[in-house]
Amino acid sequence: MNNEMSLAHLVLAASPVVQLVMIILVVASVLSWAIIFGKGKQLRKARRLADEFEEEFWGSADISGTYTRLADRRGSLSGMERVFEAGFSEFGRLRRKTANDEVIMDGSSRAMRIAVSRETDVVEQHLPFLATVGSISPYIGLFGTVWGIMNSFTALGNVQQATLAMVAPGIAEALIATAIGLFAAIPAVIFYNRFATEIDRLLNRYDNFSDEFATVLQRQAIRHGGQQVQGGAV
Repeated sequence: MNNEMSLAHLVLAASPVVQLVMIILVVASVLSWAIIFGKGKQLRKARRLADEFEEEFWGSADISGTYTRLADRRGSLSGMERVFEAGFSEFGRLRRKTANDEVIMDGSSRAMRIAVSRETDVVEQHLPFLATVGSISPYIGLFGTVWGIMNSFTALGNVQQATLAMVAPGIAEALIATAIGLFAAIPAVIFYNRFATEIDRLLNRYDNFSDEFATVLQRQAIRHGGQQVQGGAV
């Protein structure tokens, strides 16, 4: 009886439908954990790079020098660096074409908004999968449980005397599907909420920086009348 009630025996003895449900949930759980570890590493790196760039930018005496350094590795830029590069690049391009400060600032701000939008797509990648796993895994597990219990009670119609020992294994194997569903759903929900909060904070930092940088560009453009922008802090 103990061998029949072991976890491995219950899983192997489950009906094909219940086994399929278990496989789907295990795969979803594995993928969720892979995304959790990857997303956590990605966000830690993004916060670190943002901290380093802000410290360098606001402590720098030459915005043009910062831009030149970043331009040398333009293909590997990310986060706040990309926002800065997009805004300053568009600022310089428009400054060479027009003396209208309003047009220049609108173009620079628009370029930074586009950069922030692209960074949003990057940091939010795979996040909907965690939300999906957290939402539907319990229901998939419940489906496996209902199916397994239904099969157990259906089998009782073929016997004259039903006992608890006859239905217990079937019910136990069915409940395993619900357990696996919860095991997949709970971490997905926890880390989805955590990552969503962290991403909102990170994107707010990008938005705030773009607004602050736009102000710096506007003040310097007015102050120097279109000459080369100097000074990282105002």
